[in-house]
Formats: sequence, C-alpha cells, structure tokens
Amino acid sequence: MTETANIMDALPLRKTALHATHHGHKARMVDFGGWDMPVQYKGLIEEHMAVRTGVGIFDVSHMGDIQLRGPNSLAAVQKLLMNDASKLQIGQAHYSAMLYPNGTFVDDVVLHKLGENDYLIVINAGTREKDVQWVRQTIGSMGGLHITDVSDYYTQIAIQGPKAKDVLQKLTKTDLTPIKNYWFTWGEVCGCANTMIARTGYTGEDGFEIYIPADEATSARVWGEILAAGEEFGIMPCGLGARNTLRLESAMALYGHEISDTINVFEANLGRYCKLDKGTDFVGREALLKVQEEGGPKRRLVGLEMVDRGIGRDGYPVLSLDGKVIGEVTSGSPGPFIKKNIALAYVPMEYTELGTEVAVEIRGQGVKAKVVPTPFYKKPKPASAV
Repeated sequence: MTETANIMDALPLRKTALHATHHGHKARMVDFGGWDMPVQYKGLIEEHMAVRTGVGIFDVSHMGDIQLRGPNSLAAVQKLLMNDASKLQIGQAHYSAMLYPNGTFVDDVVLHKLGENDYLIVINAGTREKDVQWVRQTIGSMGGLHITDVSDYYTQIAIQGPKAKDVLQKLTKTDLTPIKNYWFTWGEVCGCANTMIARTGYTGEDGFEIYIPADEATSARVWGEILAAGEEFGIMPCGLGARNTLRLESAMALYGHEISDTINVFEANLGRYCKLDKGTDFVGREALLKVQEEGGPKRRLVGLEMVDRGIGRDGYPVLSLDGKVIGEVTSGSPGPFIKKNIALAYVPMEYTELGTEVAVEIRGQGVKAKVVPTPFYKKPKPASAV
C-alpha cells in the first residue's frame, strides 16, 4: 500500500454515489485506498471472463480528477507531466505521469484535452490527496492558471469488453464508431446531457468510461440502465478483483506495485511515454537524462510466466537459479483468460532477456519461471470488412 493509503486507513471509509447499489447487488466490499469498494460480485473469474468475451461494468468513481484551465494551462501541464501535451488535439487523451525531481513516480495519469486552454488529469484513488497537493505545489504559483479538484463532481462508470460499444450505443444518440482509442466526445447518455464519453479503460479491452453527475439517484439509475442494455450480451457488474487480473494480463502498471516513489520511468519500462526532447524542462527530466548518460537503468520490469507449478504473488522474492535473491514480484496471479500463472517483477538488467530462467520463492521453495514478452494478453484485432 502507498503511504497515502496507510494514512487513509485511520479515517472513515469514503463511499462513491453507487455504494448502496453495490450492496444491493450483494457485492463483497473491501477497503481500497480509503474507499469502501466492491472487490467482486458473482466471482472474480466470471467477471474477468465476461470482460474478455462480452462486457463488464465497473464503478471507478474513486478515481480523482483535476481540471486545469486558463491561458497558461498547456505550459503548466508540460511542466507537470512527462508526455508531450502539445501534440494532443481537442478531444484526445494520452497516458502520462507526474514525477518527482529524481525521476520516480508521484502518480501515473491520463490527460484529456477538453479545450484550447482546458485539461483534465485523471489520477489514482489511493493517491488523490497527495496528487492534488503535488499539483498545487508544483504549478500553483503560475499565473494564468486555475486548478480545480473536480474529483467528487462525477460518477465515473467504465463499460469494458468487446461488446461495450454495442451496449453503450443503445443508451446514447451519439455515434460511438468515430471515437478512436484514447479519444473522447460529449453527448447525452441515459438522459444525462453533456456526458463525457471516453474510449479509455484499464482492462486491455475496447471500452468506454462515462462521467455523469455524482448524485446517488442518477448514478443508480444509469448503472441499472447499462445493466439492462447489456443483458443480451451477458453483461456483469465487476469489482476490483477482476479489474486487477485484467490489467495484469494486459501488463498495465498499478501505483504502489509496478510504479512508486522508489521506481524511475526507465526501470518501469515506460520510457516511450516520457518525452525528454519536448522542449520543456518538466519535473524529473534532469534526473532521467542522467540515468541515460550513465548507461540506463540497473533493473527493469519484466513479465514472468511460471514454468513449474506455483503462483508468484505480490512481494515474493525472485531468485537466480542458484538461489540468490535478485528481485521481487510486484503483481502476480493466475491469468483467468490466458490460463497461465503470470507475474510482473523487477530484476537486474542481465536477467531481462526473453527466455531467461529464474525462480520465484514460494513458501520457502524456488519455483522455476521464465521471462516472457508483455503484455501477456493482447485483444484480437477486429476482422477487416469484406
């Protein structure tokens, strides 16, 4: 858990506008970063498979949202985040991160360009308060900029899976076909005007995230209408358990696991999103240039597939074949769809080549694993029209 999440443990659990709805579905609830959230409804495997083969629906309202507006908003975003926001068009989003001066992660984010001087940064739930404070501390003194924490303004619902578009299209007159991956538009959804409809997600599948007013009655009604619209496609409400296994199969980073304030961008294998040459001296850039000058990272995140029987869980030591501790599993579980036991782990650079054999220590025993390509799962490409 992150330091922020530990602090939140002492406070009453926060609830989304869909909290009563989750209880109505008899969801099993857990404390996630200070939020009372559903970990599963019917079962993790069933929910995971529904998303891979049909469609699932997630409450992701615990995520945070920071809006930056004003004539200096692009300059602020460029200083704050590692990707190059100058390349974004209105209605486009991209993956990025806020970094500390040493090049490690404050948080990973998705940045949306709402307008010419208007940006929305979506941040993680367990780091919300820390992130908002970091944004104000880093760019708050810049003129021509208005920073607003709009986290509690919206209920955010993710509709994910190969049938996600079919479900959502039944609930809006907005044509969803032209919306590309990591683009968004505005439209009426379930009677909610000016709903942001983004083709984004955290499952490795096609899908959409919608932003509706964060009142209980509206949230519950829209949730129910989505489930009704998806009934013909076998839609299932899904919890954090399936969200975690889906993102692991897709090798997507999770804060506090693959990324943290002790891991830099190159170690996390996320250098493709870090634009050192974008022309702005963003926070963390100098440290990352130094890492490059010194020959690159000394360790790196890799995908592991268990060769022998066993499951490499979060925090388990990774060993060389002669029994020396060389790294640690950051996330690990069975992959319900690919039907393999998989993990993400940090190992020294000499162990990162594909096919390299290592071991994961499970109950005091070294269980053989090998380095494999990531993501472990890639969604099938759509069949070309005849």
